[in-house]
Parts: sequence; structure tokens; C-alpha cells
Amino acid sequence: MLKTAISTLKGTVMRSFIVMAMFATSLAQASWMNYEEVRELDVDAVGASNFFIDAGAGSMTVKGDASADSIKVTATIQVETGDDEKAQKIIAKDLTLSLDRNGDRVVLKSFFDNGGWGDISGSVRLEVVMPAGISLRVDDGSGSMIIEDIEADVEIDDGSGSLKVYNVGALEIDDGSGSIEIEGASGDVSIVDGSGSIRVEKVGGSVTIDDGSGSINVSDVEKDLIIKEDGSGGLSVSNVRGNVEADT
Repeated sequence: MLKTAISTLKGTVMRSFIVMAMFATSLAQASWMNYEEVRELDVDAVGASNFFIDAGAGSMTVKGDASADSIKVTATIQVETGDDEKAQKIIAKDLTLSLDRNGDRVVLKSFFDNGGWGDISGSVRLEVVMPAGISLRVDDGSGSMIIEDIEADVEIDDGSGSLKVYNVGALEIDDGSGSIEIEGASGDVSIVDGSGSIRVEKVGGSVTIDDGSGSINVSDVEKDLIIKEDGSGGLSVSNVRGNVEADT
């Protein structure tokens, strides 16, 4: 009986110690926060016909607005250090963040030169609102991306991260890795993908896919579906009103 009581007491003390240690660790992690800074950029877009985004690491949301006459950007800059002074020096030295117009072309640049920081990294989360009728081209390094309500053509060159596109014109994607979800394109859709699942729905033109690995689901396509290559993963096709060619 005594041994049992002592054993129970030891177990209780040990569990309490583990809980307290976990709580202390949680507090320590909570007190160590990344540096964060928000900047707002905007430029007049009346008469502009194309918009180019050159972005490094960080998530991105781009939304078209039929009533907009300017391009507005909210950039949330994050540096993985709790040392504000060090973070500000890194930003001043290594961050490129600009929104400029030259003729009918608008260019947004948002990236870090991640050299000489040790294990510290930086990223920029972008939230963009643009006129819906301007064509869009994105060259992105890494991070999730959402693009929606762009009536003009869209071209995306993406390194890694999930990609979601809703309600655009013609669409061209060259993607390294990460899932791709497309719903609503009035023109043709072309996808070259290294790895990750692909889902395409509601396309007014044809769909062409060259895929390394990952499942492919395509439905509700007005014209043809061409699968140039499907390295590995399942293929599901429905409601394609043109021809279907699949090299799997």
C-alpha cells in the first residue's frame, strides 16, 4: 500500500513537472516574436494594360476590382528575429519593395536578398487590389498564392506553394511544386507542373496539362483537354465538350 502510494505520488509529481515544463516552453516561444512591419503602396493605373509582380518568399493575394482605377498593395514584412533593431537593418539593407509605372506597364517588386543573415529569413505577405481589366504576370519564389476576378489574361511562374485561381481570362501556369486549384477561366488554360495535385473546373477554352506527379481532376471544359504527360497520380475527367487526348 505504501509503495503504491509513493509510486502514485511520484507519477503525479512527474506529470506536473512535464506540464510545467511545457507551459514554460510555450511562454518562451510566445515571448519570441518575429519582427513585423506593414507598408502601403499605390499607383494610378488609368490607361495601364499590364501588371507584373516579381516576388520572393511570402504569401500573395491578388484581387481584381472592376471599379478600381489604381493598384493598391499592402505589404506585411516579416523577419524571423525578435531583435527589432537587427530586423530594421536587414530590411533597410536587403529588402526591395517598390511599385512603379512606366507607360502602360506597372511593376511591383517584393523580395529579400537573403545573404549573410545566418539562419534568419525574411518574407513579405502581399495583398493586392488591381483593376480587373489589366493583364497580370506573376514571377513568384515561394509561398501560397490566390488570384481572383481578373478579366484579362494571367500568367504565373511559381516556384513552390499552393496556387488558387478563380475567375480569370486565359491562364498560363509554370509551377514547380504545390497544389493547383483553378475554377473559372474564360480562355485557354495551360499548366506545366512539377508536382502536386491539380484541379481544373469551368473553363471556356481548352486545357493543356504537362504534369510530373500528382492527381489530376478536370471538369466542365468547353473545348479540348490535352494531357501531354502525366508522370504519376490518378486522372479524373468529366464534362469535356471537345476532344480528350491523354498521354499517361
